[in-house]
Amino acid sequence: MAPGNRTGFAVILIAQFLSALADNSLLIAAIALLREHHAPAEYTPILNSCFVVAYIVLAPVVGALADAFPKGRVMMAANAVKFAGCAAMLAGLNPLVAYAIVGTGAAAYAPAKYGILTEYLPREKLVMANGWMEGLTVCAIIFGTLAGGVLSAPSLTANWLIETPLPRFGIDSAAKFEILVIAVLYIAAAVVNAYIPRLPIDHKLPSVLPWFVVKDYARSFWQLWRDPLGQISLAVTSLFWGVGATLKLIVIEWADAALNYDVEHASRLMVWFALGIAAGSVIAAKFVRLQDAVRLTPLGIAMGLAVLPMVVIRDPVWAIVLLIFIGTLAGLFIVPMNALLQDRGHAMMGAGHSIAVQNFNENLSILTLLGVYALMLKADISIYLIVVWFSLFVSTTMWYLHRKHRGDRVT
Repeated sequence: MAPGNRTGFAVILIAQFLSALADNSLLIAAIALLREHHAPAEYTPILNSCFVVAYIVLAPVVGALADAFPKGRVMMAANAVKFAGCAAMLAGLNPLVAYAIVGTGAAAYAPAKYGILTEYLPREKLVMANGWMEGLTVCAIIFGTLAGGVLSAPSLTANWLIETPLPRFGIDSAAKFEILVIAVLYIAAAVVNAYIPRLPIDHKLPSVLPWFVVKDYARSFWQLWRDPLGQISLAVTSLFWGVGATLKLIVIEWADAALNYDVEHASRLMVWFALGIAAGSVIAAKFVRLQDAVRLTPLGIAMGLAVLPMVVIRDPVWAIVLLIFIGTLAGLFIVPMNALLQDRGHAMMGAGHSIAVQNFNENLSILTLLGVYALMLKADISIYLIVVWFSLFVSTTMWYLHRKHRGDRVT
């Protein structure tokens, strides 16, 4: 990688770290805010659903937007929208609605942040770049989750309210204090975005008329699903993110039942899962080639089966070991699959378009699995039975994808 490329890539990574740090802290803060309002338990998965709806509804627009403008500027504008969502939450807007505004910014951010990799780096560097991107994102998840747990502690906010002589802007709870800190992080991310190198516009649409944009998106959608390599990468990444979002909430509920953990301590458990993803991402970046991506699908089967021991684990140490192991398997196979999808999309339709298609499918998967999880909670199904269902669903689905695509090869 040339020195200029290294500098620009470092700026992209810093911007992604700050934005992801804020994103992952905000989920914990929003959950804490719901609990301060004594919202029903099923509101937690509904909260996450409000976030991902924007990815689905705006998919035809955000891909074209990412390819029509310099991606660094798109990322900057997206972080400004996220900041607006935080401000709305602090102003008293319903947390579900305010979190949906943040989701709108995130939906615009994703095609730009991944699409810029294919424009800025050569094809043979994509797995490495995704490894760094995912590894740093996981670091943001770790620090964001830890920060979420620490900042949501009522004692910290109480001390701040007592000792700080500055204006408090209506900050009267731990959750609101945390959201204020997160809003500042989004501003910092937007500032860094301004320094991302400008690149030539990739696959700019000849028309911005709504019917043309939707038609172009539909063409990209079916083109990727009909391409064997596009299909396997879309299916695996969609399943992974749906599983990841649901597993995060399952672990919080399971930790309460199996380990008697509150939200703060349960959220810290997810740090170990994230650490495993970081380890798997680093291993993939160093040792896995783009051509080997499809051969790694058995790791997905193993990841699904690895969730099953949660049913019998009651020791926090074994819980940590298991979550690290599950995360490592996840990181190992998702990084090459992300790189494969970016490569296919860049060659066929433009990176922004393909990432928008990916985001639509991923978040439809998240919405579906979170919806099923919410219904299970509503029906008072045991968290242990939910874990068994979750494990069998993931492993069976990955086994089917492995059987269907094991003969496909990346050239």
